[in-house]
Amino acid sequence: MIYGRHPIIDAIHSGTSIDKIFLQERTRGDFEKEIRQLAKKHNIPIRVLPKERMKRITGKNHQGVIAYLALIPYYQIEDVVPTLFEKPKPPLLLLLDGVTDVRNFGAIARSAECTGVDAIIIPQKGTAQINADALKTAAGALTKIPICRQKSLVNTVEYLKMSGIQVLASALQASSPIQELDFTLPTTIILGSEDKGVHPSILKLSDQKFLIPQMGTGNSFNVSVAAGITLYETMRQRLKV
Repeated sequence: MIYGRHPIIDAIHSGTSIDKIFLQERTRGDFEKEIRQLAKKHNIPIRVLPKERMKRITGKNHQGVIAYLALIPYYQIEDVVPTLFEKPKPPLLLLLDGVTDVRNFGAIARSAECTGVDAIIIPQKGTAQINADALKTAAGALTKIPICRQKSLVNTVEYLKMSGIQVLASALQASSPIQELDFTLPTTIILGSEDKGVHPSILKLSDQKFLIPQMGTGNSFNVSVAAGITLYETMRQRLKV
């Protein structure tokens, strides 16, 4: 945790990865404008808190702003994608929409690293916190795979499609089983939360929707299990080429 106006602004300008910023309510003036502009530019979530909550976080002279440093660096997808086409294999990205359980997220990252995923994309809000538990569950994977934190997943999907990367989304209502899709092309795989699935606006943009066949009476696989199955099928297809 760091606090104070100048230390936080200096940290952002120096390229330090910031996980989130807490801004005291009723903060106004040039500083508020500057911190919001910097947060927007660097995709750092800002949350406004009352004075009492800020005091409970730290009793130090925080000057109305507190920031938490990220345990890993965050990347922008626009900086990552161009480098992927220079590699000998087709790009493979994993987009997680609304996966909020820390251990699920860590397990997914571990499977992703084992199966050759080039980057994991997460939203700026409504996602699992990358904390010590996530790092432990991921068994080192989160230090090896770039994590791209994006403000708008819709805009991100549109960018990926324009970059020549097909977008395949998991959906229980899909008619195509996973084994019928071609994962050997440049691909982004989208997985959603277990309760809500992939957001309709993102499903609408996807090139194809797929389901994982099952025989039991449960509603669906756990999302980390679904990720493992999907990524293994992707790796299996690519190893045959």
